[in-house]
Amino acid sequence: MFTGIITDIGEVIALEQRGDLGARIATAYPVSGIDIGASIACNGVCLTVVSTGETPRGWFDVEISAETVSKTNIGRNGWHVGKRLNLERALKVGDELGGHIVSGHVDGVAEIVAMRDEGDSTRFTFRAPKALAGFIAPKGSVALNGTSLTVNEVDGAEFGVNIIPHTKAVTTWGRAQVGDLVNLEIDTLARYVARLQDWAGR
Repeated sequence: MFTGIITDIGEVIALEQRGDLGARIATAYPVSGIDIGASIACNGVCLTVVSTGETPRGWFDVEISAETVSKTNIGRNGWHVGKRLNLERALKVGDELGGHIVSGHVDGVAEIVAMRDEGDSTRFTFRAPKALAGFIAPKGSVALNGTSLTVNEVDGAEFGVNIIPHTKAVTTWGRAQVGDLVNLEIDTLARYVARLQDWAGR
């Protein structure tokens, strides 16, 4: 589990298509403290560490299934060498819950359809897949590329969020552009409320 509070910006330094897609990601995390089998959210996708090293800088390797590639922006936006990624280590008992509960199980891909400055912040408008739009509510939470964000308004399949200068500085959001595809994870609570309503209506 994660909180959507990004703690490092990693960089894809190698990709290899084997049975699954293998990626090597450079990080500022001390790799001596990353256990094999640990979970790290990479642009909001929970991935399992299969090896680590420090040549010449710290890195960890992950393996990405075809299912994950097809359901995220790994395939649709195209991870490539040099791609920068929002990283978050998995929660530990006693950690501060600064964002909201995030599973790292991406529900779909949203598109940035508009950006405009509002003071020092930037207002982003996203278009969600129609099947997910009903799970997004004003003042609710979403995880976008792994970042916990508060929804300002919803208009059909489109919704807006404000991203403050600090968030742009410590994540990849400072490089975002209209047309970018981002990983979307809806709020876990919304998912279960919808499931309960569906079950009750049977």
